Amino acid sequence: MKKLFFLLGVALLVASCSSGTVSEFAKHDKMYKNWDHMKYSWWGYRNPSEETMKQSIDEGWWGTDVPYVPGE
Repeated sequence: MKKLFFLLGVALLVASCSSGTVSEFAKHDKMYKNWDHMKYSWWGYRNPSEETMKQSIDEGWWGTDVPYVPGE
């Protein structure tokens, strides 16, 4: 009986987590813009350079800027 309640609880949790809302992350087909972006995110972030900053801006690694609006 305990197993039944546990499985029912897990099923309800999974069902509630997969409701109709889709996060912004799930809307994209990939996580990294290109291989350079992946290499930087995995290893290069500890020692950024002027070159990697320029490359990230030119290739649009970080998506679009979202302005901060106080009070929302």
